[in-house]
Amino acid sequence: MIMNDLAAPGLTLDKGLQALLHTVAQDPTGPLAVGIAGPAGHGKTALLAELERIHQRAGIAVRTAAPEPGEPVDPDTVVLVDDAHLLDDARIGALSRLVADRRHRLVVAHRPWPRSAAFSELVDALRREGQAVLLTPFTREQTAAHLTATPELGRPADLVDFVHTQTAGVPRDVERLARGLAGAETRTGAMVDPPRSVILEFGPDLDVQPTAVRRLLLAVAAGGALPVSMLGALLGRDPAGVDELIATTRAAGLLGADGRLAPIVRRAVATLSPSTERTAVWRRLTELQLARGGAVLPLVRSLLAVGALADCPAATLAAAADEALADEPAFAAELFAAATAAGRPPNARQALAAALAGDLDDALRLADRLLATAAPPDRSEAAVVAATALAHRGHVGRSVELFRWSGTASAAAFAIVGGLAAGDLAATTESPAGDPAGEPPTLHASAARLMANGVRESVTGPPTAALSALVQAAALLEPDGRAALLPDSPAALAALTAVHCGELEIAERVLHRALGAGVGGPLMARRHRLLQAWILMVRGEIHAAGERLATVTLDGRSLESRDQLFAAAIRMGIGRRNSDLGALKRGWGQALEAVVRHPVDLFTLLPLGELAIAGARLGDLARLEPYLHQGRSLLDRLGNPPLWGVPLHWSGLHAAILTSEPTVADEHVTALLAAAGHSRYAAVVAAAAESWVEVLRGVVDPIRVEAAARGLHDTGLCWDGARLAGQAAIRTADRRAMTTLLECARALQGRPSGGQSGQPPTTGASTARVAGPTQHGLSDREYEVAELVLAGLTYREIGDRLFISAKTVEHHVARMRNRLNCANRTELLALLRTLVADRASDTAGQPWPQRASR
Repeated sequence: MIMNDLAAPGLTLDKGLQALLHTVAQDPTGPLAVGIAGPAGHGKTALLAELERIHQRAGIAVRTAAPEPGEPVDPDTVVLVDDAHLLDDARIGALSRLVADRRHRLVVAHRPWPRSAAFSELVDALRREGQAVLLTPFTREQTAAHLTATPELGRPADLVDFVHTQTAGVPRDVERLARGLAGAETRTGAMVDPPRSVILEFGPDLDVQPTAVRRLLLAVAAGGALPVSMLGALLGRDPAGVDELIATTRAAGLLGADGRLAPIVRRAVATLSPSTERTAVWRRLTELQLARGGAVLPLVRSLLAVGALADCPAATLAAAADEALADEPAFAAELFAAATAAGRPPNARQALAAALAGDLDDALRLADRLLATAAPPDRSEAAVVAATALAHRGHVGRSVELFRWSGTASAAAFAIVGGLAAGDLAATTESPAGDPAGEPPTLHASAARLMANGVRESVTGPPTAALSALVQAAALLEPDGRAALLPDSPAALAALTAVHCGELEIAERVLHRALGAGVGGPLMARRHRLLQAWILMVRGEIHAAGERLATVTLDGRSLESRDQLFAAAIRMGIGRRNSDLGALKRGWGQALEAVVRHPVDLFTLLPLGELAIAGARLGDLARLEPYLHQGRSLLDRLGNPPLWGVPLHWSGLHAAILTSEPTVADEHVTALLAAAGHSRYAAVVAAAAESWVEVLRGVVDPIRVEAAARGLHDTGLCWDGARLAGQAAIRTADRRAMTTLLECARALQGRPSGGQSGQPPTTGASTARVAGPTQHGLSDREYEVAELVLAGLTYREIGDRLFISAKTVEHHVARMRNRLNCANRTELLALLRTLVADRASDTAGQPWPQRASR
């Protein structure tokens, strides 16, 4: 873009036009034969005015009208003709003769359409004898330059982008919008729509158009790809007639070369067209699109963008909703609601859309109404929607009842999953055969059968068989699972099963794939993210777990009861691992509410166990005991499947440690040892549990403890493994063993061992640094200081609290760092969290009574 020094203010020219004006200004009497072509609004009139100004300043006469046939024209007069496409053939012939005479100077501006034979000859003659100029829309740089010429606006980047995008660079429209924005005193900011005053300026342009052009504009404004055959049916024209209308509309500067409307023109067409004409065109357009089996969603989306959705027939809205269901269930639910408002009765697809979008209130309301009033096919689908919603809210019994009633093979499989989740062992003998008529073996139906088989194997068979079936089920849904309504996703069940048998990498991968494929839509996305957060938490990646948990509620919707229970358990688990007693106290009430809201089932034993440890840490485990009893009873009814029972016993062991109940702890150890043969994970946890209680009784075998701690780490229980090694380290009087176990704890927490160099200590100074600890590592005063340091208090605040000087506090911290062989403050704080938590779980540092022999 270049602003010509000779040009009038506000005239924006490209390099070619500037060269033309410069040539004329340098030699006003030189040869001049120029044809200027461009649609309306592209600056033809402004360019002619500038040429007239240049010649008048040079004292040259200017004629602005085409001569009549036979009328003499003075060769010294410059002829400037605008809108030459409107001239009759006689005047066009007169202009052609002037060009052929080669003595006259003339510039002819015209639109690219219409073009009669005589007019085409004139344009060709101008090109041969002089030059042809084609006016095009502004580039972004030209738009910016034009805005610069409007002092009230300037040229901030966001304003330039807004104006250029809205107008597609058409100079007339850029000028209108710039003037309107200046009048509205708009500077910067996230503008969405042009001022209404600007839209109204398009009224005269639209009013002068023929009816067929206005109908074409309305059709294009509706959006979507419109083939010529469809436009012909809409406008009542053959293909040649449609092409002529398109050319006419482009020449009017209303339709872009790409066949699209600039946003500002589109809004003007939708806003200023008579409502009866607009409704008639759009209704007919949607009827034609539906009749030819074309997609109507782009059309409906366009109508929504211009605020004209009310003009859509109900059938079109419903068809568009079906198209949007897989990728945008919330938008589909809105379209179904609009169709209902337009007179179409609700159906099961509308309830399905609400459920997939996560709006279970609407889904249940619609499904319940359809169960009572709809025809049989809709009633069956409504039963599935209601059953799924109830499963997410913990009403497993009613959910299973509705799944069985619906009669499809998929629903029968989901009923088996729900029955086993509720502790119904008889569900293991049920068959997801489906209705007598049979159900096509779709991906959804096949995945449901594999889900049922996987959960059945988790109760009655080896964990490998269960995990394999569930991972296969998850993979089946990945190609087209966005619109699959699921009471629980196979990916979530596969991840849960993997966590229960220590295969965290498999759990991570299956969840990652499910989220990437959008399996289950927004309804299941939260569950998948929560399980990702759980895996991060048990691995000891506390900060990452908190970040992942925060993504679950970014959309502002409330969590359903099952997700709320997992979220509460993750928050409490993070607080416990951070030794953040304040966070545990703050979150305990919400955690208890979550337990009350969601009845205990097989798939919530994991968060229930985590909350049991937190309750024991807070001295309030009794309030959870009824729910723990329900969990144990559920496992009893299922024959105590080790895969689901081992993690609950592991949590029960740690709760018993915190509540100082050695006998209860021994019972959990016995149960874990009995299940040790079921899987590698069960064997690792059993060995760790046995080592843990021995450590608490003062029996520390460093080799055995380290093996157990590393076993926990290798199965994904990284934080637990480091904690076991740390507890053993502070309970042994053997300095060498303590050093070894502290190094092990640091390694399992992902920190470099030993000093700052990262090399493990050997002899001499490194050993001396840990000399002199008590059996528990720290004195009572040092424990008090440690707790206050972890609470975030300054040395001065700690000194005020303990009635000692800040300098004394500093000495305590330095002594703890040396005694615990910590290379830096970060390492010290991490270890102090473990020690403070362990001290809270210990009975004032006294060893437990020896365990009765088994």
